[in-house]
Amino acid sequence: MTENSYDVLVVGGGAAGLSAALMLGRARRRVLVVDARAPRNAPASHMHGFLSRDGLPPSELLEIGREELRGYGVEVVEDHVTRLEPGFAARLASGRELTARRVLVATGVHDDLPDLPGLRESWGSDAMTCPYCHGYEVRDQPLGVLGTEPASVEHALLVRQWSPDVVYFAHTEVLSEEDRERLDARGIRVVEGVVTAVRREGGHLAGIELGARFVPRTALFLRTRTVPQDDLLRGLGYVEGDVDPSGKTGVPGVWAAGNVVDARATVIIAAAQGAAAGGALNHDLVTEDVRRAVDGFAGFSPAAERAAAGAR
Repeated sequence: MTENSYDVLVVGGGAAGLSAALMLGRARRRVLVVDARAPRNAPASHMHGFLSRDGLPPSELLEIGREELRGYGVEVVEDHVTRLEPGFAARLASGRELTARRVLVATGVHDDLPDLPGLRESWGSDAMTCPYCHGYEVRDQPLGVLGTEPASVEHALLVRQWSPDVVYFAHTEVLSEEDRERLDARGIRVVEGVVTAVRREGGHLAGIELGARFVPRTALFLRTRTVPQDDLLRGLGYVEGDVDPSGKTGVPGVWAAGNVVDARATVIIAAAQGAAAGGALNHDLVTEDVRRAVDGFAGFSPAAERAAAGAR
């Protein structure tokens, strides 16, 4: 194997990509992780729900992971894959070119936020989407839920588990009578009208503006449109949803794990998906290694070898 050839190219160095690389490194595979270092959870100061790592900053988790990989000889570079062709030949933004027998894509998603002043500045700190990830930290506080889609009502009913003081901002969504009844039954106040801004004071979310109206809140939850960063996958012929539980896609030799194929995966789930993909990838490579060995062995004749030895 040459300097720029690998068993597996892992694109994306988040929890899924690093976990896959760890499994492969321990299986003594030659692995390259190409990481743009722009994870979805970068704005968050802490992550939660990860057994033994609850409350750890996401950046610290990734640094621990990269250090573990170094111990197994896995190469991690900060770069971008600009071209990936079937086969697999890849080119990086730095100009480096390489080949790999298999590819794992773990490039995640990005959140498409509503265009509201103050929202992006609050994102990841006191404006968020996942109550399982952040709800406990704002428990019993005055919370808001922004209506961005029909499922936002379910989101508000879920957030109610963490605080008795929840306001549902209908925003652009029209509530059915059934939804109003459910919200009323759970003591969730409905505020009609289009939200115009998220007000921040002293570096923190202070409340929600609806034109001249202002409703004090300390945190806001909303469902976002998650956009998979799957251009490389699609360029190889991947069709959305065509991936099995091990991460194997319908494209031969291509695996995918984490948020790029499962937007709801939390950090610990993405890590587990990456580990599963890494193990499956190694099994797939072993199968190929055995087939090549058998093909080579089939051309070997013990009798011809003995005759050649006698002639010598």
